[in-house]
Amino acid sequence: MSLGHGGTTDAALAASVAQLRVHYDEVVLPLWLTRGFNAALDLPYESLASADARPLPPQRYRTMACARQLFVFSISDAPAAAAHAVRLFESLQRRFRHSAGGWVYSIDKEGAPLETQHDLYTYAFVVFACATYYRRSRDARALQAMQETVALIESRFGLSSGLYAAQLADDGRTATQGPLQNPIMHLTEAYLAARDIGGAGWYEDALRRIARGVAALFMDTATQCICELPAREPGNRIEPGHQFEWYALLQSAPEVFEDTQLAASMTRAVDFAQRHGVTPDVEGVCASLDLRGTVTDATQRIWAQTEYARCLAVRGDEASRRDLARQLARFRERFLHARGWYECLDGEGRVARADMPSTTPYHLAACYLALPDGTV
Repeated sequence: MSLGHGGTTDAALAASVAQLRVHYDEVVLPLWLTRGFNAALDLPYESLASADARPLPPQRYRTMACARQLFVFSISDAPAAAAHAVRLFESLQRRFRHSAGGWVYSIDKEGAPLETQHDLYTYAFVVFACATYYRRSRDARALQAMQETVALIESRFGLSSGLYAAQLADDGRTATQGPLQNPIMHLTEAYLAARDIGGAGWYEDALRRIARGVAALFMDTATQCICELPAREPGNRIEPGHQFEWYALLQSAPEVFEDTQLAASMTRAVDFAQRHGVTPDVEGVCASLDLRGTVTDATQRIWAQTEYARCLAVRGDEASRRDLARQLARFRERFLHARGWYECLDGEGRVARADMPSTTPYHLAACYLALPDGTV
């Protein structure tokens, strides 16, 4: 993506992007090659202390967290990244397989299965990571793992509505949770990545089916936003970060989604999320809104800030570039520091979490890929 024409705005934007990438290359990635990596288990620790980057005592290791780190190192050009991606893929294969086929949710600190439910969010990230790793390595085992996991998603989680259960019991047959927006969004992300490897026609049909199902089940008719729960559920909420994330995903493949109601609605959804969910003075994205646009959780999580930046970058018009230049400058000031990052700020801008999860570099990487130059 080019910087376009905007004089001072584009110069400020270019400077912010350069600073973000230096921080990512010199601070974030090295953490997970060194202090953040448990060499005894060949797995990233779940979390580090934000103050000094020491590993926090592990209680478990999640399949999803390993998969996200595999994605991060599969797309990185850092000198040690390729070898580290191989190590992470080997650990994913060795540590997290389910005895009934598929993937456990987590293992304990000694490496034994801990939470053995079948989780769509987890499966989606395995597909996403294996697709990304295969593009880099051409390791046939990654392609096989991706294809096997897709087959299990379709046969185990698939519902007659065209959507998917969010979770199954240990037996891999009994649904314990119905459709939820977030796992289905990440399955969309995963199928977009898998589509680039082969079988594009099948994945495109599946993606359009998912888009139709999401619009029918999760879209709020008044705001056009995608709710976290099925739209008619009581106590529902809108997460601004997810409106921004859906927009970026749909715009990444307009030829797939251009005729869907979901794609047609997203500009209105993004406008609603930006108007009600972003604090103008600090460009901070809140955690959630009710269906009228009232803030119900003012917490500002780092992932939502990165999705807002990615959305603005993808939109790419002059107003969005101006917003992006302001947002990235405030993001760097408020969320990043010399030892890493702050995971959450409260509504007053105070640090609300003192840890740095291993899952967050995935959000940084996905955002930075969309920024001018498109590299991480």
